[in-house]
Amino acid sequence: MRTLLVTFGLIVCTIVVCAGDQRKAKTHTITIEGMRFLPEVLTVSSGDTIVWVNKDIVPHTATSKTGNFDSKLIQVDKSWKYTIRKKGDFAYICTFHPTMKAMLRVES
Repeated sequence: MRTLLVTFGLIVCTIVVCAGDQRKAKTHTITIEGMRFLPEVLTVSSGDTIVWVNKDIVPHTATSKTGNFDSKLIQVDKSWKYTIRKKGDFAYICTFHPTMKAMLRVES
């Protein structure tokens, strides 16, 4: 009986510790304003959601140069969100205004 209680206690402790190690996904905002992505470099974790909010006077896109994500058209005063799962550095641009460049860094 004592062995059973000790084993049960270890299982419960393991579950609690493992559950505590799980990171809760976060939401990050990138503002598009003044023909720029702000911030220009954003570091997030895999599983996080990024929301691009267009506060500019013209439509934009947030398009990964490697094809990992593409917002298509983000109208003025509208937003687009994307949950990133792949680790790495992702340079992206606005396809309408290719001088608008930014970087999304995704860590584990």
